[in-house]
Formats: sequence, structure tokens, C-alpha cells
Amino acid sequence: MAAKAKSNTTEALKQLTYLAGALKAPRITEAAGRLADHARDAGWTHEEYLAAVLDREVAARNASGAQLRIRAAGFGSRKTIEEFDWDAQPEVRQQIAALASGGFLTEARNVVLLGPPGTGKTHLATGLGIAAAHHGHRVLFATATEWVTRLTDAHRAGRLPQELARLRRYGLIIVDEVGYLPFEQDAANLFFQLVSSRYEHASLILTSNLPFSGWGGVFGDQAVAAAMIDRVVHHADVLTLKGASYRLRNRGIDTLPSIRTQDTAD
Repeated sequence: MAAKAKSNTTEALKQLTYLAGALKAPRITEAAGRLADHARDAGWTHEEYLAAVLDREVAARNASGAQLRIRAAGFGSRKTIEEFDWDAQPEVRQQIAALASGGFLTEARNVVLLGPPGTGKTHLATGLGIAAAHHGHRVLFATATEWVTRLTDAHRAGRLPQELARLRRYGLIIVDEVGYLPFEQDAANLFFQLVSSRYEHASLILTSNLPFSGWGGVFGDQAVAAAMIDRVVHHADVLTLKGASYRLRNRGIDTLPSIRTQDTAD
């Protein structure tokens, strides 16, 4: 009887291997074999055993999908929330932890990270992007200048509306380094269209070394800057990072030149 039972089990596992391959779910075979003895010893029902096997397959697929989304996002480097040095920015830790849960994405809310260079804005933006990918969202990362170049190319090719529509299908777009370089008028208008196309539809994360009062100088037009800020912050969490650049630690340099916003005469 024992030999017959063992033979039946072997045949069942062979059949399971074939079926798992046909379903393109090879992890089912591994999970089924690993859990079978435990299920018998623990007295699991057939339904409990099947649920446990399928749960392993779904978890593995989700992890694999997240890695694909992370690779496709275009991050400059992979920096997670867990790796961030919270000693330098303790004030925003709870807010970032809440944002990492992904709730802001389902509400099409934005996140704005402001602060001097070297305070961790890009790290946190990347970390939130990686967390979003693990939550199943498609993510794209680029600097503000790179986004403008991309939109300019689409505009010149006569496909800007199609490009904006395509980008709206991404749950999260990250725009790094707003304010490091000023934009020409045409570039500023294109960037405004990107922001407007996502307003109340999908989320943005923006990082900037400038306060909002300095964005008029970046975009060359106070009216455009005001309209853009209005759309960005209407549904947004705005976090301000403080302190010296972590890149200057142990370098004998205490501070960087301060960033001042100068008003120009009309």
C-alpha cells in the first residue's frame, strides 16, 4: 500500500509539473512539492493546500514584476527608503514612511521635495519610486532637463499629445532637479503641459533646490510658474529638507554657497 501511495504521489507531481509548465507557472511545482508533506502532517484541507501553493506563485510573480518595473524606470541608481540616513532628516521620517505605503498614488497626489543640494532629495524620490514599483505601479524617472528634451523631441515630431497620453498611463513620474538649470520659454510651456496632463489623473514627484518663490526665474515667466505650482501643490505633500550636504561630510567644507531668489525689475 505504501509503495502504491508513493507511486501515485510521484505520478501526481509529474502531472503537476506538466500543468505548471503549460500555465507558465513553474514555481507551482517547487511549492507543491515543498508544501505537500507539511500539508499532510498538519491536516490541511485540499483548499488550504491549493491556496498556499498559489500564494507562493503570486508572491514570486509580484516580486519578479517589481524588478522589471524598477529596471524600466530609469533610476540613476537604486536607493531605497530603508537605506536612507534618517539621522540627517528625522523631521520627515514619518511622512516618508506614510508615502512609501503608496496611498498617494491611488489618490493621484503629488510629492514635492525641497531643500539644499546634498540633503537627500533624489535618494528619497528614488526610494519612493522603488516602493511604488513594488506596489505594482509603473514608474519613470528623469531630471527636469531630460524630461524637457523628451517632450521637445515629441513636439518636433508632431506627436506631443500622444506622448503625454502615453505618460499618463504611468502611475508615477519623477522629475528630479527642478531649478538647477533655467528653461527657455518653449521648454517651460512643454513642462507645464506635462504637469497639466497629470493633474488629478496620476502622480508626480518633483525635487528642487529652490523654494517655490524661485520657480519664476527657472521657467522664465511668473505666470507660468504660478499656474504650474498651483496644479502641483493642490493635491500634494510638500516636504522641506534641511541641513548641510551629506557629500561634504568629512571634507573640511561646512556649507555650500547659499541659493537666493532675486526679484527682477519690470
